[in-house]
Amino acid sequence: MHAYRSHTCAALSASNVGETVRLSGWVHRKRDHGGVLFVDLRDHYGITQIVADSDSPALPTLESLRVESVVTIDGLVKARSEATQNPNLATGAIEVFARAATVQSHAQELPMPVAGDAEYPEDIRLRYRFLDLRRERLHQNIMLRSKVISSIRQRMIGQGFTEFQTPILTASSPEGARDYLVPSRVHPGKFYALPQAPQMFKQLLMVAGFDRYFQIAPCFRDEDARADRSPGEFYQLDFEMSYVTQEDVFAAIEPVLHGVFEEFADWQGKGRSVSALPFRRIPYRESMLRYGNDKPDLRNPILISDVSDQFVGSGFGRFASIVEGGDVVRAIPAPGTADKSRKFFDDMNAWAQSEGFAGLGYATRKGGEWGGPIAKNHGEGKMSAMADALGLGPDDGLFFAAGKEAQAAKLAGLARTRVGESLGLIDQNRFEFCWIVDFPMFEYDEDNKKIDFSHNPFSMPQGEMDALETKDPLDILAYQYDIVCNGVELSSGAIRNHRPEIMYKAFEIAGYSQAEVDTNFAGMINAFKFGAPPHGGSAPGIDRIVMLLADEPNIREVIVFPMTQKAEDLMMGAPNFATPKQLKELNLRIAPQAGVAATDVDKAVAPKAG
Repeated sequence: MHAYRSHTCAALSASNVGETVRLSGWVHRKRDHGGVLFVDLRDHYGITQIVADSDSPALPTLESLRVESVVTIDGLVKARSEATQNPNLATGAIEVFARAATVQSHAQELPMPVAGDAEYPEDIRLRYRFLDLRRERLHQNIMLRSKVISSIRQRMIGQGFTEFQTPILTASSPEGARDYLVPSRVHPGKFYALPQAPQMFKQLLMVAGFDRYFQIAPCFRDEDARADRSPGEFYQLDFEMSYVTQEDVFAAIEPVLHGVFEEFADWQGKGRSVSALPFRRIPYRESMLRYGNDKPDLRNPILISDVSDQFVGSGFGRFASIVEGGDVVRAIPAPGTADKSRKFFDDMNAWAQSEGFAGLGYATRKGGEWGGPIAKNHGEGKMSAMADALGLGPDDGLFFAAGKEAQAAKLAGLARTRVGESLGLIDQNRFEFCWIVDFPMFEYDEDNKKIDFSHNPFSMPQGEMDALETKDPLDILAYQYDIVCNGVELSSGAIRNHRPEIMYKAFEIAGYSQAEVDTNFAGMINAFKFGAPPHGGSAPGIDRIVMLLADEPNIREVIVFPMTQKAEDLMMGAPNFATPKQLKELNLRIAPQAGVAATDVDKAVAPKAG
């Protein structure tokens, strides 16, 4: 028999009754039932119940063990009585009578339990992540992540893509986030940068003649954490294609995403549906109007409407003056709220103020009768005409967001989500995908009083050179697109600007000289001068895909060893001070900083190899 196990802790069934087996694993739980000890033995695969009574030589050893100690059990497989079987366990029809127990490793008192679903502070969970990962939910999330990546890789290869690896040590590039810099020992004073994304390399692969590239790419950005963004590093399905239009890119990646989400839609028995192919295309301006943002959750049936014209000359003077001053009023339906008290509406207004807005206006309706100051001043007839135009029913109320277009859109979008959640309108059993298309190429930077790129400077403008030369820059659209699922942006992408003359012109409009383009993007612009094919791609985030499939609200729940919100690894103690020897080798000196004693650097311990 093998030194540690003949079976895993999920492998035994009624067919093994009467066999002598050997199992190894962690002591998950212990239950003493008056001279009979029950131990749940857990490994990566599952749990088997071990039994030891006064006749078992293993009893003293098992009694002395703390939970999470590692033990090897030799024993006899016995059938459980029908009344004691556990249908929730794969091994629930049997138990193993322990004849011998060999302790492989003793566990100290735990800083947090592994068994159970109790929540613990993030700092404890991350400091002892190896224990946290033993917990069933998190363990399953990480296994899901592995399966999702494997499925994506197979589907991409099936679509004719070839996997390549791009450099990790590279040059710094202005891609919108802060770089992580790596000092060079052999080039004093110079630094590598960890890639924010393989953007330039994947485009250069197209220039090099490779037709369809992908990789599960690590990316590094010195950004603050959010629920859907991990600080420090993340992974994405990075891909690029040559000789393609925007629709070709959609047609290539949609089956991959749709297939992966369908494959894992029933993960943990959730039984969710996936929106049909092809995914819906929503122009950017329509998305900002109807949903209040460019990452709409299509599970929410509420649609925002511009009702500015309805308040021209209105008896409700506040909205009338807002519209006459060139600003807007947006309406957010509140379906079936006739039974809601005024407190529901007042609470929404208080919530809007807590978010930094002036407030959220409202009008109530019950059986076709309007209530509230806005309705009273605007007039019953005008309110009913507005409701008819919006397709509202006699018991549907309204919220209003008013002010400058961008702020009104933002408040309306947030209110749409909050109303949908409060009224239980969002179907939790669906994955709804869409593409956001036709992003504006440029925007006006109010702070610097200049035209700047709004999205991705390397995108091809719709209309190409003719549009750049003849159109108002703020009217030019780009071949840029985002893929969104359930209100989560999975990635941005674009058809690239592969022609140097168009790139120079686009950057000129944004205030950059040809010399600046040549300096900042030398590798790519020089390559384009030697014949570049039309190409495009995207890069859906792996972490966000798994977060959606695992139904987790925070991305850290699907990453094996995540950092804290402050980008710290509490388990490994990173970041940390470098030793004087290391600094000397790198020709670096640390400048004194407030709150950091000079002795902190002197006390630093050099990291061990391995």
